[in-house]
Amino acid sequence: MPIKAYLKWLSSVVRGWLFVLWIYLGAGWRFCRWRIQLWYGQTYMAESENTQTATKKTLLFIRHGQTTWNVEHRLPGQLPGIELNDTGRQQATRLADALSVLPISAIISSPLERARETAEILALPRGLSVQLEPGLMDTNVGHWAGQVFDELSKNDPAWKAFVRDPTKGPEDVETFPQVQQRVVAAVNRWLEHDSTGNYPAFVAHADIIKLLLAHYTGLETARASSLSIDNASVSIVEVEGEHRPRVVAVGWNPHPGWLKPPTTESEKPKVEGQQEGEQKT
Repeated sequence: MPIKAYLKWLSSVVRGWLFVLWIYLGAGWRFCRWRIQLWYGQTYMAESENTQTATKKTLLFIRHGQTTWNVEHRLPGQLPGIELNDTGRQQATRLADALSVLPISAIISSPLERARETAEILALPRGLSVQLEPGLMDTNVGHWAGQVFDELSKNDPAWKAFVRDPTKGPEDVETFPQVQQRVVAAVNRWLEHDSTGNYPAFVAHADIIKLLLAHYTGLETARASSLSIDNASVSIVEVEGEHRPRVVAVGWNPHPGWLKPPTTESEKPKVEGQQEGEQKT
């Protein structure tokens, strides 16, 4: 590679990583403010739908829980029949508890089993029905579906080229720009419905969430793979009218109790036999 072309490539790589770092730093700052305000009982995340402005929406992008294919590093694509394993179901149940403080208004899911099962676990304690959206399905990886990442990385030059530049691919494989176009369109369709409310949760897949975050931050689609989205993690984006979208969290793994405001003295249960005003020793 000529030195000029190499320097241009290197400069592009450095700029891309700096932009990703900026996304994480910005989200970290906004997340800290959000958490502090919630901790002190202010109406930022835990405000009801009735008090939130009509144009402001808080979007939760949730990746499905773990599957056996995740453990095996196998590429699922859009293949049917891939369900959560025991760990994945535990992750989804824990996530449902952790998010119980949020007034989730609707749950929209990819129809693939691993996402739908996660969505159903999240919806059950809320009494919500899961709305299926084919536009949220995982990347169609064509003939690579079912194969192991490590083997492809060793033996398939076309796969290695796709990993380096996911904006180009074989005819039977969706490129990142194609995937991003359909998932952004799907989310926007749901946001136009009044029934979706101001706190919708979209349950999908790692690449889908990465490309949605790339859309809201302005990150190039080719750099979307730089973002980290774990199983049963939550990414949060606030959108409000013509204002620039605000990314509050990227691949966040909340634990039960993390979002719950602290219990005040008046709310603490009294010990049996303890009189009002009496201190427990």
